[in-house]
Amino acid sequence: MVEASADARQTAAPVAKGRRMTKIGRVVSDKMDKTVVVAVDYQRRHPIYHKSMTRTSRFKAHDANNECKVGDVVRIEESRPISKDKHWVVREILERA
Repeated sequence: MVEASADARQTAAPVAKGRRMTKIGRVVSDKMDKTVVVAVDYQRRHPIYHKSMTRTSRFKAHDANNECKVGDVVRIEESRPISKDKHWVVREILERA
């Protein structure tokens, strides 16, 4: 029985990588060259009072053509590290400011 499970592990196909995570947020800063700061809101429940709270995370995203302006709603996608703080890429502008 031990040998059968060892054979099954060796013949199993390698695990495929999942899809890259995407987020939708609003551009809050475009002062850097080819970089924008995107604020993404999400809901969390308070651990004691159980009230829903809106929290905000800020991500630096690569904007290769400097197309995004403050107030734009954009979709960002996870990518390889581009710099120390930048691991996201702007995929599309959903709504112009």
